[in-house]
Amino acid sequence: METGSSLDIFDKGKVMRGVRNKKKQDSNAIKIEPFVPRRDHNPKELKTWAKKTGFVSDYSSEAGASSSANLDSVIVVDDDHREGGNSPKIEIDPVLGIARPNRDDEIELDSESKHGIRSEKDKFLRSNYALNGTVGNQNQKRKNGLESVLDYGDKKIDLRGNGDTNGSTENLIRDGNGHGLGISAVAPMPEQNKEEEGVSEGEVKVNLYKEGEEPADRGWHRPSDMKFGLTENPGLVPLVYYSLQHYLSLIGSLVLIPLVMVPTMGGTDNDTANVISTMLFLSGITTILHSYFGTRLPLVQGSSFVYLAPALVIMNSEEFRNLTHHKFRHIMRELQGAIIVGSTFQCILGFSGLMSLLLRIINPTVVAPTVAAVGLAFFSYGFPQAGTCMEISIPQIVLVLIFTLHLRGISIFGNHLFRIYAVPLSLTIIWIYASFLTAGGAYNYKGCNPNIPSSNILIDACKKHAYTMKHCRTDISNALSTSSWLRIPYPLQWGFPIFHFRTCIIMVITSLVASVDSVGTYHSSSLRINLRPPTPGVVSRGIALEGFCSILAGLWGSGTGSTTLTENVHTIDITKVASRRVVELGAAFMILFSFMGKVGALLASIPQALAASVLCFMWALITALGLSTLQYGQSGSFRNITIVGVSLFLGLSIPAYFQQYQPQSSLILPSYLVPYAAASSGPFHSGIKQLDFAINALMSLNMVVTLFVAFILENTVPRSSQERAVYIWTRPQDIATDPSLASAYSMPRKVSRCFCWAKWLGV
Repeated sequence: METGSSLDIFDKGKVMRGVRNKKKQDSNAIKIEPFVPRRDHNPKELKTWAKKTGFVSDYSSEAGASSSANLDSVIVVDDDHREGGNSPKIEIDPVLGIARPNRDDEIELDSESKHGIRSEKDKFLRSNYALNGTVGNQNQKRKNGLESVLDYGDKKIDLRGNGDTNGSTENLIRDGNGHGLGISAVAPMPEQNKEEEGVSEGEVKVNLYKEGEEPADRGWHRPSDMKFGLTENPGLVPLVYYSLQHYLSLIGSLVLIPLVMVPTMGGTDNDTANVISTMLFLSGITTILHSYFGTRLPLVQGSSFVYLAPALVIMNSEEFRNLTHHKFRHIMRELQGAIIVGSTFQCILGFSGLMSLLLRIINPTVVAPTVAAVGLAFFSYGFPQAGTCMEISIPQIVLVLIFTLHLRGISIFGNHLFRIYAVPLSLTIIWIYASFLTAGGAYNYKGCNPNIPSSNILIDACKKHAYTMKHCRTDISNALSTSSWLRIPYPLQWGFPIFHFRTCIIMVITSLVASVDSVGTYHSSSLRINLRPPTPGVVSRGIALEGFCSILAGLWGSGTGSTTLTENVHTIDITKVASRRVVELGAAFMILFSFMGKVGALLASIPQALAASVLCFMWALITALGLSTLQYGQSGSFRNITIVGVSLFLGLSIPAYFQQYQPQSSLILPSYLVPYAAASSGPFHSGIKQLDFAINALMSLNMVVTLFVAFILENTVPRSSQERAVYIWTRPQDIATDPSLASAYSMPRKVSRCFCWAKWLGV
């Protein structure tokens, strides 16, 4: 038998022909015309393409001295003789040393193999990734010292190199049970430059998957452009720099919620500063807990906008509307009790394993409109509040958009500063500009004192300008002068929580919306850092820990629950830093800053119109990030886009119907708060006041209505396999075989021993 066949490579396709005997090739070979791609055929439709062109794919290579004549074409391992079942055959290529992909459904072979006839009933296991990346992925894994594990359905084949002999590498082929399947001699592959590795213009890329079928690991195996990976340590100085950078880019989400809530609750400037300090403290504590015991992804935990709309509904209820004495503390205690009950439900959802079952019916078509509705829910508050000071709000919105979009490609000292610091940089510039306006007398009105409350102003001319002075002046806040230098937030600092059925029901449903939001964030962030998505158990563990962290938020009294910030995905994408230690050190800085009372007071001094302008951008960003999750499904499907469109429209229109009922009150509410007063005067009347309040409140929340509509339509409307948009989660057994996944998602060993009974949590 001759062993000197030549290595023949198609034009940049890297598809190798099998080694054939020259004598048999002269007698039985079928002449095939050179393959030329045709414009009227889609190369991804392999079955139709192969039949019409007559293309027959085969491998060939110039291997070293073969140890057996059976390696002339391929090594075929038949499990039928070993286990006695109808198991599929594994076809091992002698050149690549891996199982050959299943081509039974794609290419019909007319010739007979030397070792037997291939029938249509022969089933070969399919490769999990495209052919044009197989060799590169295997070589890269060998360079990294990792054992290559190939997943073919129910069987696994791992390639273990045993050294080089005469310029060739011997690979021992084993199945999932560790049984040897054979040894293949692999010729060393020549090094290829970057131009040869890519796909040039006019080249046809062959996809080994059926039409509509996608690999389970789609997206995670792409080349990573991260500066630092999940488990990498940048060093002390870069660690401090990147940790502050990460949290500065999230400053709008961390501290601006109290500027909306506390004035509506009747709190003072000092109360606003204390709530900001409490939020910083809780963000640090909960982020560290999530980094060690949750999903362990580099995600920042903090007060979420998901809880802001329900909080506005509760604080604008009729019984609190005309309350003047200790209004802030009473409403805060009501919110604390509701958050604790709703978070307890979220804990049960995660620790019981029910979240793993819900993941089967929660998919991108449900998550996308729900998260988008969270940002769209505040359209009535955003610019109406910012428009009180056009000379401040318009420059703020324009500047943050210029930094984010027009100057995003400008790099200074190797960093895209305008993209990373778009919010804090623009906020600082406009804040200084507003200070000059205030000092220059732009808001000085004759005979009017900005420090006098609007309720105590007697002059009609001053009453007209009181609202403008309160929202535009930078010296209106007395938080810096009244706050202490050192203050440690402590539990129950506002009093003991108040538990009411109506508010607890609202927060239970809100915690479900927050869980759906976090599911999309977990999946998106894992792909951003080039990591396989977490397992359903890890997701359940993360949701359970978020519930526990929200209970802490209820005890400390931040006014909102604690969830994963959706904006964190955007921050990771622009900073290119995904190190877990960076997030942990940044969380430690947040705890340290929370003890400094003047830090919270400084942030509380931001003019309300300026804060509302920044929030216009933040809420728009949340809407965009929510809709971006449609990329994980077939976004062009008429069924899917109809579900998303109907969900968003009804999610805005149905609450508008409930919000049109004007509140019955002697106190006139500001226009931006009227939509959140529907709970007390909505159209639903059952005779039970607690139930009426809860139903009217829930139906006036955009995100709740959007979630219900999208969930019902997605799980009742028929769909094809191509339209089935699902999140692909990693299987639990993959963590045990992949060291990188184990270091990313597994809990510390000592903690895992304590939770060894909860296997469904991925411990």
